[in-house]
Amino acid sequence: MALLEKIRVKMGIFITVLIAIALISFIIDPGTLQSAISMFSSKNDVGKMNRQGITYMEYAKRLENLTNLQQAITGTTSLDEQSQEDVEEGAWQAFLKDLVYMPAIEKAGIRLGDEEMFDMVQGRDISPVIMSDPVFRGEDGQFDSSRLTMFVQNAGAEPEGVAAMYWNFLQENMETDRMFTKYSSLLAQSNIVTPVELRRNMEDNNITSNVSFSLTPVSFARDTTITVTQQEIRQYYEAHKHQYQQIATRDIEYVVFPILPSTDDIALAQANIEKIYDEFVASDNLRQFLARNSDKPLDTYYYKKGELSSVSAALDSFAFSATTRDVLPTYKENDFFRAARIADIKQLPDSVFVHHILLQRSNKEEATKAADSLIAILKSAPGRFDELAVEFSADKNPNTLPGVLGWFDQQAYIPGMESVFEAPLEKVFTIETQYGLHLVKVSERTRLHKKVQLAVLVKEAVAGKETYQIIYSRANNLSTESKNLEEFNRVAIQNNLMIIPAPGITQDAKTVSGYQHMREMIRWAFEAKYGAVSPVISVDNKYFFVAALNGIHEKGIATLQEKQAEIESLLTMEKKMERSYQQIREELASHTSLESWAEATGRTISTQTGLAFGSMQQTDPKFAGAVSAAAEKTMYGPIKGEIGVYVFRVDERLDGAYYTENDALQNAAYFSGVQIQMVPVVLQESAKVEDNRARFF
Repeated sequence: MALLEKIRVKMGIFITVLIAIALISFIIDPGTLQSAISMFSSKNDVGKMNRQGITYMEYAKRLENLTNLQQAITGTTSLDEQSQEDVEEGAWQAFLKDLVYMPAIEKAGIRLGDEEMFDMVQGRDISPVIMSDPVFRGEDGQFDSSRLTMFVQNAGAEPEGVAAMYWNFLQENMETDRMFTKYSSLLAQSNIVTPVELRRNMEDNNITSNVSFSLTPVSFARDTTITVTQQEIRQYYEAHKHQYQQIATRDIEYVVFPILPSTDDIALAQANIEKIYDEFVASDNLRQFLARNSDKPLDTYYYKKGELSSVSAALDSFAFSATTRDVLPTYKENDFFRAARIADIKQLPDSVFVHHILLQRSNKEEATKAADSLIAILKSAPGRFDELAVEFSADKNPNTLPGVLGWFDQQAYIPGMESVFEAPLEKVFTIETQYGLHLVKVSERTRLHKKVQLAVLVKEAVAGKETYQIIYSRANNLSTESKNLEEFNRVAIQNNLMIIPAPGITQDAKTVSGYQHMREMIRWAFEAKYGAVSPVISVDNKYFFVAALNGIHEKGIATLQEKQAEIESLLTMEKKMERSYQQIREELASHTSLESWAEATGRTISTQTGLAFGSMQQTDPKFAGAVSAAAEKTMYGPIKGEIGVYVFRVDERLDGAYYTENDALQNAAYFSGVQIQMVPVVLQESAKVEDNRARFF
């Protein structure tokens, strides 16, 4: 039992499949990646990897296994939204590992031997997967091999238990992590930096220039004197289409109709709380009263001052200035009406350190007799608690000292043990929980605080049936009166409805413009035709949406139509640059110095010091490259840069030594690491991975 609790407390959120690899990008021909074409899975396929389809049933089975593991670890019967997403991603990563990553690793000749696997668990080369797992750490926070040994023994004793499930999961991750580590090491070692490259890198950073220059920037303003023809646009597109790879996205515009309570709905909520207010004030059983009459039951948590502020500043202020006789009258905050009473006031610690002896007997009477006998022993010999826990406790958790449950607080404790927060130190008493009868002792606790349990009567103003129907009718009118995109815009404008654009929505997106749980609308967008208008889509019973599809971008190479405006803008800038270049070239023909040309044309001369070829990431790279190759005391130009046309002169060149060989090696290692991080992307591109989960989940 405590072993399970230990895993739950320590692990918390789901442990996803370990992915710590990458592939140096030059291993696969970039042209191959750019020309990868979209392939279509069958309608029942969740995805495809290396030409192998992944059926819905296969994915669902793996998802079920990981869900069961997550539920066993956390002790929950259902997963919250974030945990569910983690599990779904874990299942997908498992397929990637089996069908994409591991085949590539094994193709490179990498293997994992039995002796190596043994050494990762019991030898001198313990896997980092185990070393970093809190379950196997001792009291000093360091890895404890004895805890690992006992855990493995427990897992073997209960092949169907949680420990066994978790151990199998860890073993798979250990093997995967080691294979990936070997592969990454192989790739990193093959990324050699030659002495020539090392010297060049040092020169590129140590040789710097102090330069005077004039920049004539290219304006982004519209220029009607420059014309870009359709033929020029097409020619550019054909020459550069390999750069226009894209994922599938959709552009939509939508109108949102919040489902808000009307004035009548708000008045009804107020009337409802006022109708039962007097009964709330007089009630002797607040738990039962709130269960019957309030929108929220009694909150059993004991708050200290300041903790209630996140719920309501009014509640926090009242709770710590009132007595058990006082009542906070009805007040409205947003769409909530509240009234409050003090349910209880106690002096409590934030946390307590708990020990126990778990007695599991065939019946309650036997357990009670055993507890009485042990309590009698402990009265005369209180120091024997740990010894008796070893001998009599059914909790044989190898990951803690005998009888130790550890620190409890109000967010993390075993259900049924709430009384430990009020227990005197070192006094042994009994508690019954779902696990059996416990002898419990609290050995430590934090400082006591005044804490309040607050009974809050809540009535929320919600949209009533009539209000709901009115809002739905407005949304439905927009949907039914709009047969296409143009009509959608016309009807929305006529009815003073705000149209919100949402471009570039991906198929796996879950939010749109900050609105969550938008999967239904996203699925509609990927199934609809251009210009279509959606039916009314309800989200969380809080909003109605009506959307129109105004852009379809399929996976693969973007069409000329999609890139038309972008290319036209780029070619316009190029023509502006060329015109500026030719103008400056003509001007320079009659000048021999930077200063005379600048004075004659009214341009400004700027200076920059310490400009190095290696600093191209911080400045215009074309300018930095030209400066590094220029002779001193000579005017150069015009030079086309990224943002305009330059005329410059190198005033002084310095050869420093601040950038050392060690710096160059560290820089090379950094870029090697960046390349290594590209492994999943490159391998998935090579395997033509298709992710169609958004169709089903």
